[in-house]
Amino acid sequence: MATDAGDPIPRFPAGFLWGVSTSAHQIEGAVDERGPSVWDVFTAEPGRVKDGSTAAVACDHYHRYPEDVALLAGLGVDAYRFSVSWPRAGSPGGLDFYDRLVDELCAAGVRPVPTLFHWDLPASLDWLERDTAHRFAAYVSTVAERLNDRVSTWITLNEPAEHTLLGHALGVHAPGRRLLFDALPVAHHQLLAHGLAVQALRAAGAGDIGIANSHGPTWPASADPADVQAAAFYDTLLNRLFAEPLLLGEYPDGLGELMPSPDLAADLKAIAEPLDWYGVNYYAPTLVGAPLGTETESGGVPIPAELPFSVREITGRPRTDFGWPVVPEGLTELLCGFRERYGDRLPPIVITENGCSYEGLDDQDRIAYLDAHLRALHAAVAAGVDVRGYFVWSLLDNFEWAEGYARRFGLVHVDYATLERVPKASYHWFRDVLRAQR
Repeated sequence: MATDAGDPIPRFPAGFLWGVSTSAHQIEGAVDERGPSVWDVFTAEPGRVKDGSTAAVACDHYHRYPEDVALLAGLGVDAYRFSVSWPRAGSPGGLDFYDRLVDELCAAGVRPVPTLFHWDLPASLDWLERDTAHRFAAYVSTVAERLNDRVSTWITLNEPAEHTLLGHALGVHAPGRRLLFDALPVAHHQLLAHGLAVQALRAAGAGDIGIANSHGPTWPASADPADVQAAAFYDTLLNRLFAEPLLLGEYPDGLGELMPSPDLAADLKAIAEPLDWYGVNYYAPTLVGAPLGTETESGGVPIPAELPFSVREITGRPRTDFGWPVVPEGLTELLCGFRERYGDRLPPIVITENGCSYEGLDDQDRIAYLDAHLRALHAAVAAGVDVRGYFVWSLLDNFEWAEGYARRFGLVHVDYATLERVPKASYHWFRDVLRAQR
């Protein structure tokens, strides 16, 4: 998917927030200087990660963060979305690292935007247990008390849908459980944790709070009623289940009674704590049809035959090195659809992740991908969707979960043998886009 210079990216509204994202487990390394997470346990099990690697060193961001903050400053972003490792924060001196990182970011004129949970649950905890939500709120209070004097923007959770589906329903991510629909308590406890975290942040005096939820349009494989019904179910499970408790204070029809709660109404009231903005991670639509009686695949993830839907291949589109279809107009469709579905219950939106996996330093395909998605995002703004910011995934090549180091999402190339950082062509392109927007 090569690109030419083309027309400039249309101008976004004044005050639009431009940033890049990472997560602790994927870049920090220094595993011996924190407690164990479910991902440490998972990656130690043979066959769990495709290349047999772990995140023990990753990008060694823990020790090399000044170099990485200098890359952020050179890029010219307004903000840096990173995550706080719960296992590190709970270890002696663990929050000292985030003190140093936040100070370095502030000195560089880059807004720190911490995500408080990005999948690296302490190994001693379990999202199947309700108490984990309360433990999360206590941890959030501790972090907020330490960093709130310099942090003005907060994110509670990253992609609870994926953590539920991939980690607990299908077993391809940590903690590696294959519970199928018995994983629904994990969804509820994460949503409850989010609501309790919002309360904890507000009690600590924090403001500008959001969540990073993954969403994408669901396309029926055909007009056949069976395909339309299967697609509607998938959309409920992956989109509405994680949006509507937050935005409407209720679960989609039929799902509330499946959630473990001594008082569901009280839980939903907590989950629906008002947000300052709503984060959306967007990568691609999903084409869904009726069950085929055989296993299908979505983004390299096997979808069991016993589920009441099948995932089909989107054809006629360029594909990333991960095999994901490139559908930038799906972002416009998603955002306009959310505005239509939720109306004035939808807070301002921030795109908290958008990016792609491609090899090479002269990554023209990544430039074309980001260019097309920024234009699609601007089309949503022009259509009246209130979008306040955009974060590229990711600053650095990193440990890509069950894929190990085989996928490169970074604007900056990382040599995993030497840990040398080399900005790619996309880094320089994005820097120039940001200069033109100001």
